[in-house]
Amino acid sequence: MCGLAGLLLPQPRLHGDALAAQAQAMADALVHRGPDDAGVWVDAQAGIALSHRRLGILDLSPLGHQPMVSADGRYVLAYNGEVYNFAALRAALGALGHRFRGHSDTEVLLAAIAEWGVEDTLGRCNGMFAIALWDRRLRCLWLARDRVGKKPLYYGWAGDALVFGSELKALWRHPAFDNGVDRDALALLLRLDYIPAPHCIHERAFKLMPGCLLRLDAAAVAAGAAAHDPRRDQRRWWDPRERMREAIARPFAGSAEEAESTLDGLLRDAVGLRMVADVPVGVFLSGGTDSSTVAALMQALSGRPVRSFTIGFRGSHHDEAPLALEVARHLGTDHTELYLDGADALAVVPQLPAMFDEPFADASQVPTALVCRLARRDVTVALSGDGGDELFFGYGRYQRALRNWSMLRRVPRLLRRGLAGLPGGRGEAARAGGGAALLAEMGARGIGDVYRNRISRWRDPGAAVAGGREPEHVYRLADPLGLAGHEAEAMMLADFLAWLPDDLLCKVDRTSMAVGLEARAPLLDWRVAEFAWSLPLELKLREGTSKYLLKRVLRRYLPDAMVDRGKRGFGAPVSEWLRGDLAGWAGDLLEPARLRREGLLEVERVGAVWRGFREGERKWHTHLWNVLMFQAWHAYWRSARGV
Repeated sequence: MCGLAGLLLPQPRLHGDALAAQAQAMADALVHRGPDDAGVWVDAQAGIALSHRRLGILDLSPLGHQPMVSADGRYVLAYNGEVYNFAALRAALGALGHRFRGHSDTEVLLAAIAEWGVEDTLGRCNGMFAIALWDRRLRCLWLARDRVGKKPLYYGWAGDALVFGSELKALWRHPAFDNGVDRDALALLLRLDYIPAPHCIHERAFKLMPGCLLRLDAAAVAAGAAAHDPRRDQRRWWDPRERMREAIARPFAGSAEEAESTLDGLLRDAVGLRMVADVPVGVFLSGGTDSSTVAALMQALSGRPVRSFTIGFRGSHHDEAPLALEVARHLGTDHTELYLDGADALAVVPQLPAMFDEPFADASQVPTALVCRLARRDVTVALSGDGGDELFFGYGRYQRALRNWSMLRRVPRLLRRGLAGLPGGRGEAARAGGGAALLAEMGARGIGDVYRNRISRWRDPGAAVAGGREPEHVYRLADPLGLAGHEAEAMMLADFLAWLPDDLLCKVDRTSMAVGLEARAPLLDWRVAEFAWSLPLELKLREGTSKYLLKRVLRRYLPDAMVDRGKRGFGAPVSEWLRGDLAGWAGDLLEPARLRREGLLEVERVGAVWRGFREGERKWHTHLWNVLMFQAWHAYWRSARGV
């Protein structure tokens, strides 16, 4: 796993040494992502520089050094990630006459692009990656991201230069990057706890969306951010919505037993591919269905005990460590658990702005950071169970949304519209539950609107941001799937497009990379995803049991008692923190004079929520956490700029 950065000028104007120094400074901001090696490649006449930081996973020799030039000299590549099926691609390319100096997947990826072109090669790759590729013949830059969005890639304008990198830290290092806060993106943060791609907290900056390509040349850079429309210019090379529609149109027609066998085979192969490394490999184990499945398959494929890691919290109802220990003992893993108290968790909070460098407010970022730190003591790669909920109907909120939508559809539409117009169901009052929450859903056009209420923090986030207006995103669609399938599938698609890459995978990427750990997610192998989409809903939800088929697979490895356990989640006691040790920190960040001086948040609206929380209203800690994470980030950003 690595970090990449670079810049492209609208016209050559910098000497090669100056260009290299700028690219090197950008890469140095990513040293935590790649502590093992560094490299810079420059073509001053073309105005392009690529830089790289390397965490050695495959081919630890100098033959894996990046940026890497293709054997024919046409392409230069800086990339962050792993192509798990590189051995099969290497064999296919060898049969076509390609020869290799080392055994890195980087060299294989370059040879594949030289042989098959960029888009065809991406379609052949099974992996996680973010790519910056310079075509010396056509003088164009390709930026690309893996299907699911496991690896990040930011880009934007610094003055008239295009800058790009694995994290915003790299873009900040360009002296002309002085882009302010995008208030519309801030509204998204207040609703979702994260900012979905292609939006970014900065003006004139964007995230490349998962499964997308972007081609840029000097003319496109010269046109600038004003001419750039990310939803138009970013082109999908893999489209989850279309792939899900195709899978639904050709559903799996076998028996439950056949589906179980097929899924077990796909997961075994996905896990096996992700166990390949030249460094120690382990697994995050919570004791839930997803991580237990990954751990069980790893142990079944390994000739020795697999290293497993769990964090426990003393005195917390969220504590999953006892469940994980039971699973570890049954499987025979080499298990490590670490119990923490509130002080240990709170010590992480001041580090969060630097760790994420874009405001991010999923409070499970704290325990995730701690388990990554624990695992890094013994391994360099850790497998996770991310993706099971989004593919196999794992969230309780899915069932609640279906229940609410079923009830709403029985109410005549005109009556619902009239009730929706009543003031009691507007704005943040709906978060208090009861009649206000019911009124808020009366105006729903479809399952998308109902589900948005399930996952929203601020219900009217634009009203809390001075001059902000919430932009369009997948959760604002009445039906994210476009009437092509069941409402359950529409919700899972929305989460696959936004929540999964921009919350869950972002959280794991930043917390793991902060300690130089590579995290891999076998449940998100694209073959597993497309198979899951082809399954009828009754193989995901049966008699109130979610993840039905995935649990059938897990029963091959664990007894029923370890499979049939409720979901606990991986949370953090935010309300307790804000009433206790973090009360002073929060009060400083939310001080009215400070908010007025900064001019980004509506002082009265934020102040009302803070007062309500301090007076004992239970619901407001989630509203406050994303405001506080923004405020903490904003202070960090101002400090980084020297303002």
